[in-house]
Amino acid sequence: MITTRINPKKASSLKMQVAGPQVPSGTVRVSGAKNAATRLMAAAMLTDEPVVLLNFPTGLVDARHKARFIEAMSGEVTFDTPGSTAFLNCADFEARQLEDYDFPIRTTYLLAAGQLNRQGIAYVPYPGGCKLGDRKYDLHLMVWESLGCRVEEKSDHIEVSGRLLGGDIHFPLSTVGGTENALLCTSVAKGTSRIHNAYITPEIENLIDLLTLMGAKISVRGISLIEVEGVEQLRGATIPVIPDRIEALTWLVFAAVSGGDVLVENVPFSMMEIPLLHLQKAGIDYFANSTSVWVSARAKAQADIQPFEVACGTHPGIISDMQPFFTLLALHAKGRSLVVDYRYPDRTAYLEQLSKIYSDSITFESGKIVIEGSKKPTGAVVTSTDLRGSMALVLAGILAEGESEVKDVTMALRGYDQMKEKLASLGIDIAIGA
Repeated sequence: MITTRINPKKASSLKMQVAGPQVPSGTVRVSGAKNAATRLMAAAMLTDEPVVLLNFPTGLVDARHKARFIEAMSGEVTFDTPGSTAFLNCADFEARQLEDYDFPIRTTYLLAAGQLNRQGIAYVPYPGGCKLGDRKYDLHLMVWESLGCRVEEKSDHIEVSGRLLGGDIHFPLSTVGGTENALLCTSVAKGTSRIHNAYITPEIENLIDLLTLMGAKISVRGISLIEVEGVEQLRGATIPVIPDRIEALTWLVFAAVSGGDVLVENVPFSMMEIPLLHLQKAGIDYFANSTSVWVSARAKAQADIQPFEVACGTHPGIISDMQPFFTLLALHAKGRSLVVDYRYPDRTAYLEQLSKIYSDSITFESGKIVIEGSKKPTGAVVTSTDLRGSMALVLAGILAEGESEVKDVTMALRGYDQMKEKLASLGIDIAIGA
């Protein structure tokens, strides 16, 4: 087995350079979902037995940071890149204070449950990741306190102490991260817990499936209530990571706006009904079978992409992470489009950068983006501000006339497995380096 070891810090300040325009042609396969894979890694910390994750996106920077944390706590993580598999063994895992809490990922709070379950104390790096407006972590503190733990915010980390005890968790608003944290903690808490106003996405369903295979007793009631009976000891398990619906949309939009000829494999249709419907309404008459989508210039119902209006919110609709790609789609439409974001209205920083490539095409305010389509993109030097916005900048640079540079492209590498290799498979030539 060929393995890939973990050194994510080498990717901390990379930039991408590209000469465009380039038109993609070929086949690209959607990897396992970043927003599922890194959560399943946290679940593996709850057992002393091996956990095997199939269809795993081994190249993700976020996955490697999480693996770096597990190894710092004496756990073992091995990535088989050709086999798209992650092997985790936390038999020797133990909570300990670290000299360095620099883990630039959002979901550091998921690292608490495994520590609390073993030793009644957890040392949690402060959440990092993308700055998309007012994203606090107070609901995670509430989860731990609702389950009988004490929380102390230190200078460089959060310290959580106490034994997990079953309890009622009432979220004032639906939260993906809070629901994930609550699921991990309540699965090993002593007693019965209820998670109210839970946000159940496909990625959370993937987490519930793994925890259930490991022996957790979880019942989903309706669409927002989860009941969990804590189990003292969980076992090992093997499960595939679900395909990444955001990555699938990324390649579909790229193919559509570039006039390329692209077959996108491993598309999770059941998770993307509404986003795919919006693509069709915009005039993209793609061809599909049960697992793949083919987009080409011949697959368009009309000569031009049509302008549209979309609202980004919660699953099963268009989630906020898809917003940059509908914005990119609108930039190539014949007319004015409107993109509204109710979930993260301040996901707008990347728009200033995108405007350097598409000049005089974008106006925005909190929660509302107006896009004037059909203006030719030109090369520019831009800086990544968030994960999905970074990938939109990468694609814009490929589409633009002339030279482009995307600084801090590591943002995109956090969520796109083997990004450079996949672009190369489509005939796209880019350079990534320090």
